[in-house]
Amino acid sequence: MPRVEEALQTELQSRYESVAPLLRHGAQLGGKRLRPALVLLSAAVIDPGRVSESHVRLGVVLEMVHTATLIHDDVLDEAELRRRSPTVHSIWGEHAAILLGDYLFSQAFRLAATLPSTVACRWIGEAARQVCEGELRQVLARDALDLDEATYVEMIRGKTAELCGVACRLGSHFAGGSPQQIAALQRYGEELGIAFQIADDYLDLWGDDQAMGKTLGSDLLQGKWTLPVLRTLQTASSIDRAALVAILSGPPERRAEEARPLMERGDAQAYTLRVAEVHRDRAKGSLSALPAGEARDSLDALADFAVARSY
Repeated sequence: MPRVEEALQTELQSRYESVAPLLRHGAQLGGKRLRPALVLLSAAVIDPGRVSESHVRLGVVLEMVHTATLIHDDVLDEAELRRRSPTVHSIWGEHAAILLGDYLFSQAFRLAATLPSTVACRWIGEAARQVCEGELRQVLARDALDLDEATYVEMIRGKTAELCGVACRLGSHFAGGSPQQIAALQRYGEELGIAFQIADDYLDLWGDDQAMGKTLGSDLLQGKWTLPVLRTLQTASSIDRAALVAILSGPPERRAEEARPLMERGDAQAYTLRVAEVHRDRAKGSLSALPAGEARDSLDALADFAVARSY
């Protein structure tokens, strides 16, 4: 991972003094570096001796794509903080933030094109398309009270799970994995990504704002109905459901505070965590087809972290 971090800092430089601070700020927004870790671990679980400079480059590419989506997402959500730091648009404005996201996408694909084959460009391009499609579906579904759980999972499969899946697919492919091993790792990444996003949605309501590094309740503020809301709408009494619908249709800034007690009256908290755990267990189950060892143990532990974390 230090090699990925060093390469990322190298890629995000500009000879223009006005641009360089944006690139430095953008580089620190990615946070956990989950996708580079998945590339490297997916290579190591196939053959530790075949983890190469190509894997480092792939990790940097995926981190830049991920960071670009975060910067654009912050503009859409009008978010002021990410990872305890001001968002790009809150400092430099929306125009600069949008262009920085575009810059990162462009830089990512330029770097991917330097790899020995075009497979990375093709796979990452398809993954990026699905991420954007998932985000578009979520934006178009804002305030939609008829959103169901299956559609919600489909949307997060695109916006979050797809990049995790392609990270594992690329890592194992460039390490010489068999088709069966590559498919198993791609399933692992996708299920991990779904579990991770559901846990994020839980923490947006019941996490600690200091640990999360952002203001909680942002999904409700933006009219994004996540699994706790959908579960309550589905299972609450007619009186509680009507009350929740009224809250969700009311002033956005009051939604989180007023909706939480209604969700806590039912099983929304426990149900959300159970669904996240189901996807975590599916991810862990995919690892059984892979060689035992330190890398597989790390992937197993990463799946546990995705659900058990507090940030």
